[in-house]
Amino acid sequence: MSGPVAFVLGGGGVLGAVEVGMLRALLEYGVAPDLIVGTSIGAVNGVLVAADPSPEVTVRLAGLWASPQARAVYGDSPPRQLARLARGRPHLHSAGPLRAALERELGAHTAFEDLPVRFQCCAASIERAAEHWFDRGPLVPAVLASSAVPALLPPVLIDGQHYVDGGIVNSIPVGRAVELGAGTVFVLQVGRIDRPLSPPRHVFDVAKVAFEIARRHRYARELAATPSTVDVHVLPTGGGSERDDSPLAYRDIGAAARRISRAYEASVSYLKDRLG
Repeated sequence: MSGPVAFVLGGGGVLGAVEVGMLRALLEYGVAPDLIVGTSIGAVNGVLVAADPSPEVTVRLAGLWASPQARAVYGDSPPRQLARLARGRPHLHSAGPLRAALERELGAHTAFEDLPVRFQCCAASIERAAEHWFDRGPLVPAVLASSAVPALLPPVLIDGQHYVDGGIVNSIPVGRAVELGAGTVFVLQVGRIDRPLSPPRHVFDVAKVAFEIARRHRYARELAATPSTVDVHVLPTGGGSERDDSPLAYRDIGAAARRISRAYEASVSYLKDRLG
């Protein structure tokens, strides 16, 4: 492998559990990151590895994915969701459970500068209508901003600007890792890019299809633009199912263990074949 080594962790909601399996395979294989960049759930998974780049961190991650705290992130009851809508709130869920989980795992006052591995995460600035990369200052607000899925979680206010989920502007940030000098890039993506898109059948499908076109286009463009001197490895998810694309898939935390195991086995096989 050519150094520095970067882990790129993409967005994808509860499908991000596959990244835990990939991380376990990489760390057990002895692949140590010099840089981690993440978007949305990739920022959540990635920051824990940046704080503890050892195989043991994947045990913590797997436990977190299976925990009541993970279920609580999108666990508000329908009456509470309707109450928020009735009060004119632009989101269905509170950011409280995710903030509490991050503070418990990282510490409420930990900063980017405290991490043993260089870490950056992406969010979308509403006021500037632009991609923004957090690389310094308090960790928890930045990761919350990167993970603030529109309509599900509220925008995060940082230094006078409101931020929402980074997947809107850069869902699988390969180009960022290359810009920061990575010589070897391991791409941890949730598998949606592998499944063919179909025209929307209902009005509710239009936004999802449009978003998928945008995110896949940028990812493909950045992969194509990667210099030949950079080694890129796109780790396999081990497969998926139609349930992964259902409207309520974001609440299906129960499948996390299966996704982690599937991605781990597929990634172990990939690393043995490609790295020897």
